[in-house]
Amino acid sequence: MNAIEQNTAGELLVRFATHIDDANWDGLADLLADDFRARYSTTGEEFDKQGFVALNRDYPGRWRFEREDVVDAGDRAVLRARVSDATGTSDETHFVATFATARAGQLTEIVEVWAEVAQVPLDRRPTPS
Repeated sequence: MNAIEQNTAGELLVRFATHIDDANWDGLADLLADDFRARYSTTGEEFDKQGFVALNRDYPGRWRFEREDVVDAGDRAVLRARVSDATGTSDETHFVATFATARAGQLTEIVEVWAEVAQVPLDRRPTPS
């Protein structure tokens, strides 16, 4: 067993976030198993290893992918991240929760749940005291 095979899913997700934030697409690909599958739960889109790397690499613009939290349970983990425009030309911000499964030191599956920043509707805002 080499050193990479000792990484937990949470440790792999920390590296996953760093590689995406750094636009290190070769590093990202190295973290993904050959039989890797990704799914976006809100759209139903599914990607294999090459498709997932290409989606992130070729997405228009330059984006920050800032890790906010990781919960690590060994071969399963969850990452919460903030995604924003790295160029500063827009205030567009998204949040993503990435649920991951790992095997033999690589990510084998992720499910991502994406959300946009939104204002609280007026009828749900707390009443000032």
